[in-house]
Amino acid sequence: MVLLRRMADFQPDRVEAALRELGAARADLRDAHRRWQAMLRSPRGRGAAARYRSVLGPPEAVVPRRVGDLDCEALTWRMPLWPDLRFEVMCARGGGHVWNEWLVRAPDAPAPPLRTVEDLVPWSCTVDEVARAHAPARPLEGSAPTRWGLEFHAPDAEGRRHRVVAEFTWGLLQRLLDVRPSPDAPEA
Repeated sequence: MVLLRRMADFQPDRVEAALRELGAARADLRDAHRRWQAMLRSPRGRGAAARYRSVLGPPEAVVPRRVGDLDCEALTWRMPLWPDLRFEVMCARGGGHVWNEWLVRAPDAPAPPLRTVEDLVPWSCTVDEVARAHAPARPLEGSAPTRWGLEFHAPDAEGRRHRVVAEFTWGLLQRLLDVRPSPDAPEA
């Protein structure tokens, strides 16, 4: 529900459909957001990884990772609305400080083809998938901690190149902010 709260700014119709699928109402969305914010601001609050465990239950997987010279863990949970995705929390070993939290593709789920601008459909792909498919992509600062942007070049269905700016919430594509013909970019 907290994920949907942030996405409602960009995809209100999809969020409404998701709430119906979950058997929830807008009031439930607001209540979940209020409770989450209270947990974040509580003076006796738990660490971030412990917060996720208390809300989502035990993770589906805890995978050790090395990022540069840093040893960390990726904790993942299934999400009922997105069966091919997992909610991933990257944190210090042992569930310490959280560095990142976002939706990622499940290890056994194929990524969608992202060859053209038309393939970039909201809620269909993650920020890392788009960055890989249209490298080099330039990361952009988002409007909130759970939001990211990417700027990249991609062809349309006719092969014309475009400069694209995409916005993501919790790592999931929400919208294309800007799509402009890019005459200086090479043809696909």
